[in-house]
Amino acid sequence: MDFEFTEELKAFQMTVRKFAEEELAESVEELDEKHEFPYEEVSKMADLGLLGLPIPEEYGGEDAGYLAYAIGVEEVSRISASLGITMAAHTTLGCMPIKVAGTEEQKKKWLPSLAQGKMLGCFGLTEPDAGSDAAGVKTRAVLEGGEWVINGTKCFITNSGTRISGLVNVAAVTGEKNGRKEISNIVVPHGTPGFEVAPAYRKMGWNSSDTHELSFQNCRVPEENILGKPGDGLKNFLITLDYGRIGVAAQSLGIAQACLEASVEYAKTRVQFGKPIGKYQGISFKCADMDMEVELSRTAVYKAAWLADQGRDFSREAAIAKLYASETAMRAASNAVQIHGGYGYIEDYNVCRFFRDAKILEIGEGTSEIQRIVLARRLGL
Repeated sequence: MDFEFTEELKAFQMTVRKFAEEELAESVEELDEKHEFPYEEVSKMADLGLLGLPIPEEYGGEDAGYLAYAIGVEEVSRISASLGITMAAHTTLGCMPIKVAGTEEQKKKWLPSLAQGKMLGCFGLTEPDAGSDAAGVKTRAVLEGGEWVINGTKCFITNSGTRISGLVNVAAVTGEKNGRKEISNIVVPHGTPGFEVAPAYRKMGWNSSDTHELSFQNCRVPEENILGKPGDGLKNFLITLDYGRIGVAAQSLGIAQACLEASVEYAKTRVQFGKPIGKYQGISFKCADMDMEVELSRTAVYKAAWLADQGRDFSREAAIAKLYASETAMRAASNAVQIHGGYGYIEDYNVCRFFRDAKILEIGEGTSEIQRIVLARRLGL
């Protein structure tokens, strides 16, 4: 087994880290405070090729693979979770349904603009009554006169309301077969009549990320906008969610790493009772545990991404990585705040933002409970 990065991946990691520290970090706090979407920063990320890392070159992407993608999301999230989720949701939820199930014509039509960051993509799966129960989708699409007529509501949709949002991959019921819902994925471009975006949610964290409820009222799109065959939607969006879990796991890793770095630095400089607090076991053991869990998370994330690059089954590994890394991020953020004491509760310190941003990682792309169900079923339980 070789855990060493190639020279190309090492160079890529250093490039993204330097870029994130020098080009993104300065504006993060202000954008978070103002709840403003980072248009300039996203544009810079697009220029660096970060919005199309696993997309083939023939469709405008970098063809860099999923390990490079995971590294990129990790390094960006280490500086800003809002930018990390913007990048991850766009790539896996916006691009991957088209890459996985799209025809050659569909890929050539939509992927280049997505991969080059000329527009952002999103995925309309979650509904008010269909979250963890993805098969409970109620949005319907009926074929009339060569068009899909879509009616329904989606909620908690990332990248759905910016001025550069371009399309949403909508999961909708298109019929029934053997008494079961036939769910399909249909591409709906922004600006289509009947497609409305509600005001942005007020969230606990990810304040610079864009999140909205979407509604479709007799929204009509061409019949050829369906991805795959009618009824393929459930299978295809489960594949998409596996890729998405690599992205969330990588975000979690980036936040946990940032918490570790901030905690160690503070523990070395904060003096109480005549010596740095890092000299006390109560603090040093917290940092040691954090270091251990971050390293184990990194191994899990990179393994899942590597398996995806090899074209092998990575569903189990993606669930493990997402589950362990997200819970690691939450523990790391909580401990980082504790180590910082009262200062950790003050917005002037980054660990306060890390704490707010970490919780959603245990929820999005399948809750921790759902990941445990996935893993238990793989054990035949």
